[in-house]
Amino acid sequence: MQLLPLQYEPILRAALAEDIGAGDITTLSTVPDDAEARAVMIAKQDGVLAGIAVGCRTFTLLDPHVFWEPHADDGEQVRPGQALATLTGPARSLLTAERVALNILQRMSGTATLTRRFVEAIHGTRARIVDTRKTTPGLRTLEKYAVRVGGGHNHRIGLYDAVLIKDNHLAVGGGVLAAVRKARAVAPHTMRVEVECKTLAQVDEAIESGADIILLDNMDLETLAESVRRISGRALTEASGGVRLETVRAIAETGVDLISVGALTHSAPALDLSLDFSV
Repeated sequence: MQLLPLQYEPILRAALAEDIGAGDITTLSTVPDDAEARAVMIAKQDGVLAGIAVGCRTFTLLDPHVFWEPHADDGEQVRPGQALATLTGPARSLLTAERVALNILQRMSGTATLTRRFVEAIHGTRARIVDTRKTTPGLRTLEKYAVRVGGGHNHRIGLYDAVLIKDNHLAVGGGVLAAVRKARAVAPHTMRVEVECKTLAQVDEAIESGADIILLDNMDLETLAESVRRISGRALTEASGGVRLETVRAIAETGVDLISVGALTHSAPALDLSLDFSV
C-alpha cells in the first residue's frame, strides 16, 4: 500500500504551478515576508483519512522551511473536530499552499471513505471491491492509492498492465473466442486475459476460450448467479456496471469474486477538511 514521493511530487508541482502562476498576489500584498504562523489541519466530518503525507508534502515542497507533525494516519477513521496535522513555518508559504494541499487530501480521503462503505457493505462474502480506470486525468496514482487505503483493491492501473477485452473490442475483433486467442498470442505469459460478457452465450464462449477473468457486465442478479455457476471456478468472475451501495450486497451474494465500482474514483464526494491558522 506504499505511495512513493517520486509518484506524487510531480503531481504536486504541477498543481502548485497551476494555482500560483506568477505569484500569490493576495498573500504577497497582505502578509509580511518575515511572518511566522502555525496551522492545524482539521477534519470537519466523519470519514477515512488518505494522503496525509501527500497533503503535507505540498507545503514542504513549496518551502523547505515549513515543518509538519501528523496526528492521524492513512486508513484511520476520523471525526469532526479531530486534528490531523500541525504545520509551522513562514506564513506566506502556509497560505499559498493551503488550497492545493486541501484539494488533494480532501479528494483522496473522499475516495477512501466511499471505498470503505462499499467494503463494509459486502463484509462476510467472498467478493472484493475493485476500482476502474474511471479516474481523474493525472490523479490516477493518488486515487488508486486511496482505494487501497479504504480497503478496496486495484484493477489494472492502465492499458499496459493487463488485457481487458471489452464489448467494442469484440465488435471489431471477431467475438469472444477469437479475441481471447489473439490476445493470448501477444500477451506475455505473466499477464492475465480478461473478457467482458453481456450474455450467457458469451460466458460459455469465454469459458471455452480459457480466459483468466470473465467480466459479467450489467447482468441482473439471476444471470450473474447462473454465470458464476457455469464458470464454476475455472476463471475469476467480476461483476460490473451500475453498482451502488444499495445493490452491492446482493451482487456479492451471487458468488462473484470481484465487484468493480467506477464511482469510487469518479463520483466520491470530497471529505470536508479545513486549515485553521494562528500566529
